[in-house]
Amino acid sequence: MKRFICFSFAIASVHAADIVANKSGAVLHFTAGGKAICDYQMEAGDVPEGVPAVFKHGAHLHPIYSPCGKLVTGNHPEDHRWHRGIWMAWTKTEFGDSHPDFWNQGKGDSKEKSSDQILAEVRFDKLEKSWGGAEAGGFISKHLFLDHHHAADEKVLNETWEVEVSQKTLDGTLANIIDLTSKQTCAGDKPLKLPKYHYGGLGVRGNLAWNPVDAVTMLTSEGYDRVKGDSTKGKWVHIGGDVDGAPTGMAILIHPSNFRFPQSLRLNPKNPQLCIAPSQDGDWAIEPGKLYVSKYRILVFDTVPDAIWIEAQWNTYSNTK
Repeated sequence: MKRFICFSFAIASVHAADIVANKSGAVLHFTAGGKAICDYQMEAGDVPEGVPAVFKHGAHLHPIYSPCGKLVTGNHPEDHRWHRGIWMAWTKTEFGDSHPDFWNQGKGDSKEKSSDQILAEVRFDKLEKSWGGAEAGGFISKHLFLDHHHAADEKVLNETWEVEVSQKTLDGTLANIIDLTSKQTCAGDKPLKLPKYHYGGLGVRGNLAWNPVDAVTMLTSEGYDRVKGDSTKGKWVHIGGDVDGAPTGMAILIHPSNFRFPQSLRLNPKNPQLCIAPSQDGDWAIEPGKLYVSKYRILVFDTVPDAIWIEAQWNTYSNTK
């Protein structure tokens, strides 16, 4: 894999870097060697100037950076104000006689695409613990999937995020690594039904600099680009592009224990956004008393994507529990 920048650092850093976790208000920051790796936004954060407050959101990862400090995620983009770095949400659902949309949080039919109220949301509940360390840091937190159609704050799902953050040289390439495990259970005795739909699940929004159609590339484990790869299945998917004149990006590795693996992909044809979307394969449900687990590894690195290298990293990840 060709290296463009941070070359000497990548070669020198054969051991895992120390990870520092620092909580500041509603944000949990992770750094390695004084450089930011990622932030976990807990409670809903502020919106940019001019953006309706209905689009405030939390319970997501943003910003996320490469080892060279290049930003790889986007938040509150003009075309989809509800996109939020890396997040978990369901779109087309049935919960009793309501249909809460947890993905398009705050979306409405006004000129600004905003609603006058939030009818469904994913809300941060609490941070159970966080840590740094010589080889990795991380956190465990709780989220609530809430439906507001009939009553305020009706609980639909309880979710636990278990996240580990590290920086390592993997087969010669320095990478920031984020291991994300989502565990979802029904909050009561009603299932969350998930009809067939083309997106919903793990969402990823790329750097706003990649908004022009020709500024971003996507690559799947089957060798497809963003056009041919949409609505196909994959073991991993990469999204990337140039930032400040140099290539960077992230590969999302899908664990083989996940539901309907290899999982279906939604590769947005107009925006630098993708989704791991198990609902593409047909109707299903998260049932009371049954745990729904999703596991992903996000590799962030400062090179063009190399399918052989990413496949090797997936093979390593696939053997983890």
